[in-house]
Amino acid sequence: MDGELSSWWDSDDEYEKFIQKMNPPRVVIDNESCSDATVVHVDSANKYGILLEVVQVLTDLNLIITKAYISSDGGWFMDVFNVTNQDGEKIRDETALNEIVDYIRKSLGADSCFVPSRRRSVGVEPSSDYTSIELTGTDRPGLLSEVSAVLTGLRCNVVNAEVWTHNTRAAAVMQVTDEETGSAITDPERLSKIKELLCNVLRGNNKGRVAKTTVSTGATHTERRLHQMMFDDRDYQRSDEDAESGSQRPKVTVVNWFDKDYSVVTVRCKDRPKLLFDTVCTLTDMQYVVFHGNVVAERPEAYQEYYIRHIDGSPVNSEAERQRVIQCLEAAIERRVSEGLKLELCTGDRVGLLSDVTRIFRENGLNVTRAEVSTRGGKAVNTFYVRGAAGSTVDSKALDSIRQEIGQTVLQVKGHADNTKPHRQESPTRFLFGGLFKSRSLYNLGLARSYT
Repeated sequence: MDGELSSWWDSDDEYEKFIQKMNPPRVVIDNESCSDATVVHVDSANKYGILLEVVQVLTDLNLIITKAYISSDGGWFMDVFNVTNQDGEKIRDETALNEIVDYIRKSLGADSCFVPSRRRSVGVEPSSDYTSIELTGTDRPGLLSEVSAVLTGLRCNVVNAEVWTHNTRAAAVMQVTDEETGSAITDPERLSKIKELLCNVLRGNNKGRVAKTTVSTGATHTERRLHQMMFDDRDYQRSDEDAESGSQRPKVTVVNWFDKDYSVVTVRCKDRPKLLFDTVCTLTDMQYVVFHGNVVAERPEAYQEYYIRHIDGSPVNSEAERQRVIQCLEAAIERRVSEGLKLELCTGDRVGLLSDVTRIFRENGLNVTRAEVSTRGGKAVNTFYVRGAAGSTVDSKALDSIRQEIGQTVLQVKGHADNTKPHRQESPTRFLFGGLFKSRSLYNLGLARSYT
């Protein structure tokens, strides 16, 4: 069976498309069997990366996955997802349900532009609307402000961006346009200058870790790409100090079920949106295949269980590999965690807006830990998560000064500065429910044995 699967995934694109056309995906919506969620059944010919593809589609549709049952042991993929809207309610609108079915079918079909993650990068689609800039480097206070200032000086307008920081590393995907034309920047010399100057900013005084800048006239799946960038940057590697604070991290275990040659991965942590997408991204990036899985995500806690093998057909076969799987999954869960106070900005878009706002943050001692920047109908709609110096709480006086300078109605505060705790004292990813959560898994039934 393993040989057949390996042959399947190694086949060329044309043959794979032929198989998909002969076996089109089947998507069935069930709104009757579950009282509090809409049930989505997905059946399709199996291929490498298909679980990530389906989860990515559901996530992009802004659906919350509360439960999932995964089975892809063989040439066929069969999954069941319990989903709700952002308000935690079933999807009852018939038009919306039909759109979900059509979107999933098109995404899984032979004409899909989805690129299997085994190739270690997300497919790039040409775009004349904007230029895409990818950045990775060492995080430091004011970094986003410096990057934004350089782009403004180069007559670039940031129309969309997402910035993540984790474990002293920073990654960003930014979509920019030319100030004069409002479209993508295509001049090779100018692109080279942008790349050079941004690299200098990212490098700073840190010579120990490499800074990377990539500029292209193409579009990728931003969140998918950020996971790959941080994984490639090895943000999962922790300092000795961080390694000692294990009680604050998600609980991830990896054991081997020797009778079936599976490795059983379990994840227990505080639930949050897009958690399943984040963990499946990392397993795929590490070239593991999920053959079976069980996911329960009913806030405040979440439980995930995966039966995996490496793409070569082998389970986790060393202690070093086991530790690496644990570290990488912990990092995947933590990257998107929103440390700090949430600030929302909504105002008319203009060139240099991001530079001005982040400069004000920096001058008042605020450090951006995560950011989402978008432009909608000429309006800038931005979300920032900020902390004080060295991870401290945000000072109320500094916050008042920032809002007065930017505009009281333009910048809204979600929560209160006094309610944000230092990172060391309270982590949003802390495992809150200990051993009280009982899963009905093969491992807990005694059928899987510890790796050690």
